[in-house]
Amino acid sequence: MALVAALEADLRALSAEARRRYPAVKDGAEHAILKLRSSSSASDLSSNEDILRIFLMACGVRNTKLSVIGLSCLQKLISHDAVEPSSLKEILYTLKDHSEMAEENIQLKTLQTILIIFQSRLHPETEDNMVLGLSICLRLLDNNRLPSVYNTAAATFRQAVALIFDQVVSAESLPMPKFGSSSQTARTGSVTGDLSQNISNSEPLEKDVISGRLTTRDTLSDTGKLGLRLLEDLTASAAGGSAAWLHVTSLPRTFSLELIEFVLSNYISVFKILLPYEQVLRHQICSLLMTSLRTSSELEGEMVEPYFRRLVLRSVAHIIRLYSSSLITECEVFLSMLVKATFLDLPLWHRILVLEILRGFCVEARTLRILFQNFDMHPKNTNVVESMVKALARVVSSIQFQETSEESLAAVAGMFSSKAKGIEWILDNDASSAAVLVASEAHAITLAIEGLLGVVFTVATLTDEAVDVGELESPRYEHHPSSDYTGKTSQLCISMVDSLWLTILDAFSLILSRSQGEAIVLEILKGYQAFTQACGVLHSVEPLNSFLASLCKFTIVLPTDAERKSLVQSPVSKRSEVQVDQKDVIVLTPKNVQALRTLFNIAHRLHNVLGPSWVLVLETLAALDRAIHSPHATTQEVATAAPKLTREPSRQYADFSILSSLNSQLFESSALMHVSAVKSLLSALHMLSHQSMTETSGSVSSASSKQIGSISFSVDRMISILVNNLHRVEPLWDQVVGHFLELAEHSNQNLRNMALDALDQSICAVLGSEQFGEDPPRSRDATLDVESKSTELKSVECAVLSSLRLLYFSAQKADIRVGSLKILLHVLERCGEKLYYSWPGILEMLRSVADASEKDVATLGFQSLRVIMSDGLPTLPEDCLHVCIDVTGAYSAQKTDLNISLTAIGLLWTLTDFVAKGLHHGSLVEKGSESNSVDPTPPQTNGEDKEKDTISNFNKPDDDSRIQVVNHEKLLFLVFSLIQKLVDDERPEVRNSAVRTFFQILGSHGNKLSKSMWEDCLWNYIFPMLDGASHKAATSSKDEWQGKEIGTRGGKAVHMLIHHSRNTAQKQWDETFVLVLGGIARLFRSYFPLLESLPNFWSGWESLLAFVKNSIFNGSKEVSLAAINCLQTAVVSHCVKGNLQLRYLNSVMDVYELVFQKSSSYTGDTATKVKQEILHGLGELYVQSQKMFDDKMYMQLLGIVDLAIKQAIISSENFEAEFGHVPPVLRHVLEILPSLGPPEHLSSMWLILLREFLHYLPRVDSALPNEEGEIEQSTTGHRASSEVSEHKADGSSDKTIPTTRITSNMFAEKLIPALVELLLQAPAVEKYILFPEVIQNLRRCMMTRRDNPDGSLWKVAAEGFNRLIVEDVKICSVGGDSDLKISKTARIRIWKEIGDVYEIFLVGYCGRALSSSSLPAAALKANETLEMALLNGLGDIILKSTVDAPREVLERLVSTLDRCASRTCSLPVETVELMPAHCSRFSLTCLQKLFSLSSFSSETENWHSTRAEVSRISIITLMERCEFILSRFLIDENNLGNRPIPTARREEIIFALQELDLLTIHPEVASVLPLQPHMKTILREDNRDTRTHLLVLFPSLCEIVLSRETRVRELVQVLLRAVATELGLEKVSLSS
Repeated sequence: MALVAALEADLRALSAEARRRYPAVKDGAEHAILKLRSSSSASDLSSNEDILRIFLMACGVRNTKLSVIGLSCLQKLISHDAVEPSSLKEILYTLKDHSEMAEENIQLKTLQTILIIFQSRLHPETEDNMVLGLSICLRLLDNNRLPSVYNTAAATFRQAVALIFDQVVSAESLPMPKFGSSSQTARTGSVTGDLSQNISNSEPLEKDVISGRLTTRDTLSDTGKLGLRLLEDLTASAAGGSAAWLHVTSLPRTFSLELIEFVLSNYISVFKILLPYEQVLRHQICSLLMTSLRTSSELEGEMVEPYFRRLVLRSVAHIIRLYSSSLITECEVFLSMLVKATFLDLPLWHRILVLEILRGFCVEARTLRILFQNFDMHPKNTNVVESMVKALARVVSSIQFQETSEESLAAVAGMFSSKAKGIEWILDNDASSAAVLVASEAHAITLAIEGLLGVVFTVATLTDEAVDVGELESPRYEHHPSSDYTGKTSQLCISMVDSLWLTILDAFSLILSRSQGEAIVLEILKGYQAFTQACGVLHSVEPLNSFLASLCKFTIVLPTDAERKSLVQSPVSKRSEVQVDQKDVIVLTPKNVQALRTLFNIAHRLHNVLGPSWVLVLETLAALDRAIHSPHATTQEVATAAPKLTREPSRQYADFSILSSLNSQLFESSALMHVSAVKSLLSALHMLSHQSMTETSGSVSSASSKQIGSISFSVDRMISILVNNLHRVEPLWDQVVGHFLELAEHSNQNLRNMALDALDQSICAVLGSEQFGEDPPRSRDATLDVESKSTELKSVECAVLSSLRLLYFSAQKADIRVGSLKILLHVLERCGEKLYYSWPGILEMLRSVADASEKDVATLGFQSLRVIMSDGLPTLPEDCLHVCIDVTGAYSAQKTDLNISLTAIGLLWTLTDFVAKGLHHGSLVEKGSESNSVDPTPPQTNGEDKEKDTISNFNKPDDDSRIQVVNHEKLLFLVFSLIQKLVDDERPEVRNSAVRTFFQILGSHGNKLSKSMWEDCLWNYIFPMLDGASHKAATSSKDEWQGKEIGTRGGKAVHMLIHHSRNTAQKQWDETFVLVLGGIARLFRSYFPLLESLPNFWSGWESLLAFVKNSIFNGSKEVSLAAINCLQTAVVSHCVKGNLQLRYLNSVMDVYELVFQKSSSYTGDTATKVKQEILHGLGELYVQSQKMFDDKMYMQLLGIVDLAIKQAIISSENFEAEFGHVPPVLRHVLEILPSLGPPEHLSSMWLILLREFLHYLPRVDSALPNEEGEIEQSTTGHRASSEVSEHKADGSSDKTIPTTRITSNMFAEKLIPALVELLLQAPAVEKYILFPEVIQNLRRCMMTRRDNPDGSLWKVAAEGFNRLIVEDVKICSVGGDSDLKISKTARIRIWKEIGDVYEIFLVGYCGRALSSSSLPAAALKANETLEMALLNGLGDIILKSTVDAPREVLERLVSTLDRCASRTCSLPVETVELMPAHCSRFSLTCLQKLFSLSSFSSETENWHSTRAEVSRISIITLMERCEFILSRFLIDENNLGNRPIPTARREEIIFALQELDLLTIHPEVASVLPLQPHMKTILREDNRDTRTHLLVLFPSLCEIVLSRETRVRELVQVLLRAVATELGLEKVSLSS
């Protein structure tokens, strides 16, 4: 083990050290080593005396080194319990001997060993050993030469005393509660911290002997007796006597007193339980301390006096603190002496020590409580606590009598500030300067202040304890005041408050008024708060009000009344106001800010118990509110006396923000207050406001900002309280709103506005609360259950809204009525959906507003109505709907504001939408009305699920459902009746809006109306409305109006301009009539089948037709067009669906025909516009209803169109010349013409349609010259449509229309494309019947190029002809008409007509230099492009397609191309030079077409019989033409000599030679060329017959070689080589 090893090492060291001089010690050490090796534990070592003996022997030789080793080994053995107790005495004697040695280390080792003995199991238990051990320490304590030995001896003795008393506690089985080793509790950063710390430390003491669990006894154990002897000796030494038991003549008094103080503070149970110890305490220690306190000058000369006094006072403090319950008399004496010492002429340090003791009592709640209970509350004892508090207050008040009071106050503030930062101020005993004196006085005052604060916090703590144990009720809960408090703690608290409050308040108010330091102000204000709250909890009214009044003085300092009066009475009014403003500047110091915070804390804590005391708080808060909202208020400290308290601007704003927040939170917390407390608060606010109202009862100028601010503060806080108590608003409402209504009647305008705003906020807050969040039961959906909650809601809602109605109807001033309506508007906007019970009153109020003459009032009322219509209809009770409709009608009819009327009419539509949701479907109503009682449960539709559920849930019979439907019908007709009245309004805007709204309503909800309702609408509303509008439009004045006068200029009135279309009453009524007709048209579009099924609807239709006819012939243009649109819409919208009766269609056609038949009496711009509209309508009508047309109706349609065309052409003969375009009527004819194609069941009408319109194309009856100058007579005449003529003859009563042909080239230009398009759409049979006639007419038009080459007719005809032929050929080529049985004769006739057109037009009119005016290049280019298009159509499409044209026609067509191609080469050279370029290009293009028709390409061309026939014809023609070109070129070249060949001729031969080189022909075509038969056979067998045409032209090519043109010779050379190749005559090498 480690001990054995250490001892063995020490023994070896001992043997080595004693080897020479002490052989016995050496031998003993070696012997002990051997013994030591046989020991393995501490018990073995303790039983072996040899080991202990060798160490004692080493000490006995008194050698320093050997003694050090021996003492060290003894310490190890003792600390490991390896020594038997029987050896203690020998060891002590050895230590006694060593204590007499002079070496310092020996003495220190001795003291260490003594302490180890007391700490080990060798602790002395006998009186001799105890005295011997302690005497060794005391002997060394006398050695003042070595400080280390002295200090170590003192510490060892203290430890020994503590160990002895620990043994006493253990031996006597006593509890061991301790405060700690220090004699005084350490001070924390604040008094509240000290208080809480002392409370926590005193908790174990409360469970001590006082509780009675342990009883006192007078018998002691041996150990207890030893401790008692020691205590007696210590007491005697402290008194200056000798310690007889310890055999010491004297001990230092301070040392002895220090040990006594230690024992008193740490071994409480010893004195509490063991009576002998208590007797020593009572008779000896107390006597010692009393004597020490009385003797004040005996030891003045000693340096230890301050320390000794401190020890005496600390000991006294411990006795009072710990043993006052048992030492009543002694403690009373002690306390009296301490209190007396505070005002005796003692040294300052002495008084500071006393104040520290008193401060300690005050901050310890347990101590102060025991003292007050034992003395102040005991009738036979002195009021020591009261005396103590007064003494502290006297010390505090002494500062005002000191010469250095300001310096002392600053020092006190600094001490509190340092303490707040954790820095403790300590008195310097050596300091003697004036600064130290001031600091010392400040320290004394600081201790007194802290003591008073401790008393305050003790009272607050004890009050909280009483609340916790149930003796007092918490101020947060409702309290029923009771005059008797029977609890111990509560009685104690009340007694303490009654005894001490005045003294504490005087001291606090003095310090708070004189101090500026932040830390001390905070501490004092905490004291205010704690004591005031305790007074509130204890219901001590007088102390509570006194502390509140004192605190309020320190919150805000306002200018005095005397100053204000002197300023107001100044004769200079404006300057005095400025001065008043300057005087009203409020500076909030940090002290004010902290005081306000304290006031807020108190109010929060005591809000339920303040009662009448609220007035004090509210006056201060009102002043604060004015300061916060004042531009002159600041928290910047102006004075420079206390620079530490100046604030930065950022902190200034932060202070204001925090104070404002606290101010608001105080009233927000009213939700936690009792109702009675809230009423008290409201009463206080009312009182504050009423006082200011009385002062401001005069004019506005007399109301000061302070009074207005107080009223504003009271109003705002009432609103805040109301908002935060919405869950229990009913008992508070009358009290709050009553004051607002009182303000609203005040003569001051500002106060009236304030009242209105407050009432607005209050009503919206209440109605917007959660209790109104759930929808109340509605009478439409459920039976209204009368429950407590519903009753409460009804009561609250009615109370809230009744105040608003009362305000409006009782108001004497217009601004109040306007304000009440604004409030109503806000309420409806924010909370309208939550209202239910108050709607009748609201609507009654709005109805009365509608008749108001003030525009502002009417506007506000109507805005409220709009809100109801927009958002409030679903929440409106059903029995209020008719009232709502009536109110809306009243606003529609009012004359104050036009915009209100117009908007109100729109609201009627909104109302109707809502009402219509409750309507049943029309079929259901009809079925119910017809079946009556057959089926009591009519079937429901999808829209009736809600009503069905209601019926099933509440077991209502069907009669109730019927009544409900009737109610909705009545509401709807009530709206219609209002609108009908508005239609007759003299204001056009109103009646027009009413008309629009009426028809929009019917259009939106017509599907929900029954047939009976529709009948009522037709006969009671629609037709009377139409009749009235028609009558007004016909009979109204035509005098022009002057617009509204808007000013004057030059002395004359200036009127607003009115558009000419609206500047008479008749024109205004025309607009209304148009709107009625438009509305009827929309109804017909949506509901015509339903209306058609109504009885007597045909008679209504006939009356409508009469209105329409009258409107067309007698009305304005707008009315006429609207009438036509009305009929058109009704028929067109439903004929396409097939559900329209034919008679309605016929009636419309008859009206349209009548308009054109009366053309002689119906003229002018209106008539033209009407005819255009009719034509447009006819086209649309025919497109939509062509399946309903028969032959007669179609003929009637064509007859109407024919009348329109002829009337238009006759009435506007000069129109085209004047305006250069087609007249509007004809333009509309052209627009509808493409859609007039007959349907399938009227295919025979195609002939009539097309022949009718062919009649309007120009006709050329003169002889037509051809190219050769022969005369060709047209054999194809135009056959007019006899059917149409007969229809017109039968149906027309107008004899002025001629039957001769009427032409119009411009109309014909527009007509031709339409006719071509129609012909292409026509069925094949009718198309081919009409084909020759159409081609003939197109040819006539194309030939107008001769007389009018600049015109457009021939171009349009040519384009139409080309398109017609090309499209027909395409159809025939794909077999489109192969299944038709068309006679061959008819086809031959068609092709002959085609051939005639191409031959006549291409040969006679194309590619020639015709006489014409100078055309621009673009026009010439367009003409040439058209000619090329005709050539392309002929050469590329017709002659290359599969057509059934006879051969002679094909030959004519190819011949036509050849004749056109021969122009360049046939003309003389002189003429060719004069020929225009486009003529040569045309001729060259024709030549190219011949080459194209003759060529063949197996890759790209589809070869067929027609193609082969055309190619055979064209190859012969082409060869002849090429031979002629070649021969004529040589002749012309020879004739011209050296002159150049014309460019056109040179280009022609070069083009021919190039094309000959490129030309390849089909073998079938090669067989018709004039070659020898054997040559053909050889070429065919060798497959070289595709270029046989070169062999035919070989002779001509041989001749042209002689040409002078190089390019011609080169091309001929190429062709001759090609001929050699074809004949197999290529040049070959002789060698091969």
